[in-house]
Amino acid sequence: MGRRNKTPNRLLRLPLFLLIWSLVSLAMWIPAAHALALDDHPTSRAFFYSGVLGLFFVALAGLSLGNRVPRYGMPGQLLSLLATFVILPLFLAVPVQESLRNTSFLNAYFDMVSAVTTTGADIFADPGRLPPSLHLWRAMVAWLGGLLMWISASAVLAPLSLGGFEVTARGEPGGGSTTPSQSQDSDPKRRLIEIARTLAPVYGGLTLMLWVLLMITGETPLTGLSHAMSVLSTSGISALGGVENGQGGIAGEMVMFLFMFFALSRLTFSNDTITVGTGRLDKDPEFRTGMLIIVGMPLLLFFWHWYSSLEVGSPTEPIQAARAFWGGLFTVMSFLSTTGFESADWQTSREWSGLQTPGMILLGLSVIGGGVATTAGGVKLLRVYALYLNGMREMERLVHPSSVSGEGSGNKRIQRNGAFVAWVFFMLFALSLALISIALSAVGSGFEQSLILAIATLSTTGPLIEIAGDAPIVLTTLQPVAKLVLCFAMVLGRLETLAIIALLSPNFWRS
Repeated sequence: MGRRNKTPNRLLRLPLFLLIWSLVSLAMWIPAAHALALDDHPTSRAFFYSGVLGLFFVALAGLSLGNRVPRYGMPGQLLSLLATFVILPLFLAVPVQESLRNTSFLNAYFDMVSAVTTTGADIFADPGRLPPSLHLWRAMVAWLGGLLMWISASAVLAPLSLGGFEVTARGEPGGGSTTPSQSQDSDPKRRLIEIARTLAPVYGGLTLMLWVLLMITGETPLTGLSHAMSVLSTSGISALGGVENGQGGIAGEMVMFLFMFFALSRLTFSNDTITVGTGRLDKDPEFRTGMLIIVGMPLLLFFWHWYSSLEVGSPTEPIQAARAFWGGLFTVMSFLSTTGFESADWQTSREWSGLQTPGMILLGLSVIGGGVATTAGGVKLLRVYALYLNGMREMERLVHPSSVSGEGSGNKRIQRNGAFVAWVFFMLFALSLALISIALSAVGSGFEQSLILAIATLSTTGPLIEIAGDAPIVLTTLQPVAKLVLCFAMVLGRLETLAIIALLSPNFWRS
């Protein structure tokens, strides 16, 4: 028994970055086997040999460390996440370029950064250009990136009060959990492994369930699997170029719509980050705020049709009205969760409501984003809710300047200075948006193009690049410097500005 446990313990003692590298190296053998089954031997060899090479490098690094493996604390874990989003795509891009052979390594690196950060910015505009196994690989990388965020949110970001947890009550001094699994004194690596063992089966089970349901609606196995992985990871990656090109129809969209709720609040699948207040989903401010937006925005677009057609008096068809409402409902939900799938009836919804600039609505929804500690990006619903509470409080003080606010049942998760912290993050997000837009403009992009690219990458909603503007933005035509700026923006949007600032702080490493 001692010998059996000795090897796994040695593997778990490796740094987090090397563990992630070994996992993705093993994952490369899945598209290798898929390509072999399709008789696509060049693609199969590219993924198989890349996986072997990755495991070889991990073995060399492990042997070189020997018994001198340092004990990494929380700063080391956060640095490993940054390395996963910046350095690991250099390795992930190797089989991508070898499979295509007609693209640059920078394009392949951009595609892998886009996938692992769950952004889903498609630099290869034509889906037919990629072999089926490469579509599978892109969806798998995004799916693994989403799983990494599920795990690291509870194991790394929550103890450090980052990633949205700085707004919650646990981010306040003395507001953290005192349980052994969340204690700062416990081993961060052991806590991360325990959380991974708990959440990975849930994540995989939900993906498998959605895949089966999509195939029941008529999707092909590869398309259904890529859409299932993309919905759970909110990456928006599709093997067909979009949901509207699939075979599932409205039934497939309805199934995906239900699984997008997991991006609105972590309480939909786990309560491991709740330390103050109730764990009921109907009391969760994030979920309630998200539902208000999901229901309110499509209704506004739906009823705008009658307001605009009062003078015209045009007849209304019930079927067209139902399709218009569903197209708005699905698309609003998709972009609020930063997935970015466009409903096949979104065009009907646009024509119904008479929208002149529908891209502005999608840009705004993506900036708001989904829930804290989910795979969604954006500012996050909890920060928006904290700013809403502060605004309501300020309006009360206009009427009653000497009033004292009470602790309501709806804001137990938010600390006393939560609105101030949320406002600081919002200003940092706006500053990042301005700087990225200026950098893109400096290398040749127009104002509208720069703004769309900046919002799409910082909110990790890549499909905005093709949908938000009057015409799709072709990423391959951008300058190499612009692609590197977008890669930086995607990493910044995934880890968030506060985490990057924390890594640059000397006090953070001393603690």
